[in-house]
Amino acid sequence: MSLPIGRRKQHLVSYTDQVADSPAPDDPRASLRAEQVAQTRAALVAAGRRLFGRSGFAGTSVEDVVREARVTTGALYHHFPNKAALFEAVFEQVHVELLVASAQATADMAEGAVEWFAAGFDAFLDKVLEPDVQQIIITDAPAVLGLARFTELDERYAFAAIVAGLQAATAVGALRVEDPETLARLLLGALTRAAMLIASSAEPRATRDAVAATLRAMISGFAAAPG
Repeated sequence: MSLPIGRRKQHLVSYTDQVADSPAPDDPRASLRAEQVAQTRAALVAAGRRLFGRSGFAGTSVEDVVREARVTTGALYHHFPNKAALFEAVFEQVHVELLVASAQATADMAEGAVEWFAAGFDAFLDKVLEPDVQQIIITDAPAVLGLARFTELDERYAFAAIVAGLQAATAVGALRVEDPETLARLLLGALTRAAMLIASSAEPRATRDAVAATLRAMISGFAAAPG
């Protein structure tokens, strides 16, 4: 679910340029300065996304990131207190990518139907087959972020969407779910575990298909009885 982050800047951005005397609010320079700051942050996140996905958190240094982003070390520390904070921003971006992929896969389907959930889960599992996604959200994130923060961020983006889908399905009689929030958390846990299985599998495509079938069976178990 890639959000546009723009082309990275092609010249070094000086930390002192970003923290120089601020112009008056109605000065056109204020808008330009804000745009430059946003571009610098986007360049750092984009660079982190590429490097963390390719080399992992431990295999990527701050120097690697600023070289890739074509900014100064001071610029990085202006936006992020440390490498872990940059990784968190990258982790959140990848989660947005996953959510967008699921949303696109279900855009033309009735919200809350079993097939709606299955299509969304399938899109998530397809993204997990990508090595850089595996590296960031499965291999590195739990250790870098810690379990509590990992879980918090994991739920931030998909939890509300799953709850809304379960509520919509219950409202139209497609599913029978008494506690949508608890089931949503269980489904998120199942998706996280599914991603781990895929990442550690010698045959990731076969594992992806197996967990997809199991997830479909899980949600189908909540289908309302006909009549």
